[in-house]
Amino acid sequence: MNQEILFIQREELKTKPDTSSLGFGKYFSDYMFVMDFHSETGWYNPRITPYEPLTLDPAAMVFHYGQAIFEGMKAYKGADGTIQLFRPEKNMKRFNQSCDRLCIPQIDEEFLLRAIKQLVFTEKDWIPDGDGTSLYIRPFIFSTEAYLGVRPAKEYKLLVILSPSGAYYGSQLSPVKIYVEEQYVRASIGGVGHVKTAGNYAASLKAQEKADANGFAQILWLDAKENKYVEEVGSMNIFFKINGEVVTPRLNGSILPGVTRDSVIQLLNYWKIPVREEKISIEEVYAAHERGELEEVFGAGTAAVISPVGELHWNDHAIVINDYKIGQLSQDLYDEMTGIQLGNKEDPFNWVVKVAQVEV
Repeated sequence: MNQEILFIQREELKTKPDTSSLGFGKYFSDYMFVMDFHSETGWYNPRITPYEPLTLDPAAMVFHYGQAIFEGMKAYKGADGTIQLFRPEKNMKRFNQSCDRLCIPQIDEEFLLRAIKQLVFTEKDWIPDGDGTSLYIRPFIFSTEAYLGVRPAKEYKLLVILSPSGAYYGSQLSPVKIYVEEQYVRASIGGVGHVKTAGNYAASLKAQEKADANGFAQILWLDAKENKYVEEVGSMNIFFKINGEVVTPRLNGSILPGVTRDSVIQLLNYWKIPVREEKISIEEVYAAHERGELEEVFGAGTAAVISPVGELHWNDHAIVINDYKIGQLSQDLYDEMTGIQLGNKEDPFNWVVKVAQVEV
């Protein structure tokens, strides 16, 4: 796809928020990328346009049948002032995997990455440079055809919006409390748990609401069939350090294949720290805690990077990890990952992609 990306200038730029008050996902930059699809023409009319509300027909199929997918990425301001992305090709590949599962037309991965680079460069002044901050990148696609029959839509819209963000959980490395959910399920094998579709997150809200009311930051989901095997946290993949070894649930078709998850596994292998991907039950986690062998628990995801877990609440048991203090491995992984993302540490895996100047 070699279409030229049109640039539409906005009349007045927004006032940028103070870095200390960013939070996550509250503010949005001046511009967004937009592209449309029709079954007769394919993807067309790529443009960078002022960030603004959308107008949709009430019969737009996304409202009725939920064809909507998204990705989560970040841009960082490096120590030398360069703009850096972290493994963006993995996000583009997963974006297309989500498209395929929801019968949404595939995108040209190289073209979309070029468009994202161009948008990020245009909005380079929106990239915060405070500790733990980044420019969050949200590509998404949804069906726009006005039709009430149940079938894949013939028209779609792709957008990329940008949000300057701070730490996902407030205090970046303060261990969080997580509630192990046993009533509701997030996804099942054969469903859509392995892709980033909007409905997955809608289905999680009831349980998250319950967790919030009881003082927990997130939900740890168990498998849908036996309600015993650990799957993932609402916004992160999960890792357990047990007796010197790291264990994470293996990908099974209902767990999201996280980019940060994959990066953590590669780093652990690089450091020669034993790491296994396998089924692990919540009973096994509790038993390891009772034996004094559950050394660390942490989540890994784009938004939080590494999030240490201070407590798992399961079956009226408070499983306290490392006395609510961050473990050394969690700290090392966070330091290494963010160091690579910011260009402060060596990148032996060639994960970082620099955003060069692009004519707009």
